[in-house]
Amino acid sequence: MDAVLTRPLTVALVDDYDVVLIGLAHLFDDHRDRVVVAEIDANARLDDRIDVVLYDSFAQPESDHEEVAALLRSDKARRVAVYTWNFHPELVEAALAQGVHGYLSKSMSAEDLVDALERIHGGETVVTEVTGRVRSTPALDWPGKAHGLTDRESEILALITQGKSNAEVAALTYLSPNTVKSYIRAVYRKIGADSRTRAVLWGVANGFAPDHHRIDHWLGGP
Repeated sequence: MDAVLTRPLTVALVDDYDVVLIGLAHLFDDHRDRVVVAEIDANARLDDRIDVVLYDSFAQPESDHEEVAALLRSDKARRVAVYTWNFHPELVEAALAQGVHGYLSKSMSAEDLVDALERIHGGETVVTEVTGRVRSTPALDWPGKAHGLTDRESEILALITQGKSNAEVAALTYLSPNTVKSYIRAVYRKIGADSRTRAVLWGVANGFAPDHHRIDHWLGGP
């Protein structure tokens, strides 16, 4: 187990959407004595001392496990935790089998999240105990939140905007095809779209296309 920290924990946030990361970074505003957020800009040079990488699963290929595996292989990351609303048993089991050090719920309060990150740094493997449906804490942000889209509706639209088919969205989110269709209908109604093409165009115009591909930075890219 690592020694007790005598300085704030340094946490790097990984997600391709700036609005998601900025919202997550602000979650730590009242805990700056315990957590320092590393540079969000993928083009900035990361401090070599990253205690925990927090992989936000929003619109990321979480079920492919490739990005999480890349973080685990990186010599820049001492610990890796997944931050998600999706607690499908297969996802949790696969992530733990890969070697992640935490599988954390987006419903956690800032205090509980900081506590979990400190425990992970200390050598524990932390998995949030979840009962029922996970809803992201209101303090977080995501594309379309101001337009009334829920976190899951927003993620579905983000994946569609990336060009994913309904089947691919279902596979990535571990939702049933019918559930995905229900979310898509809800999204169309809220944004006033009458076709997939119009929904994608709305998504592109309203921040649903990825800002970066941040995993490249961890693989030695720019």
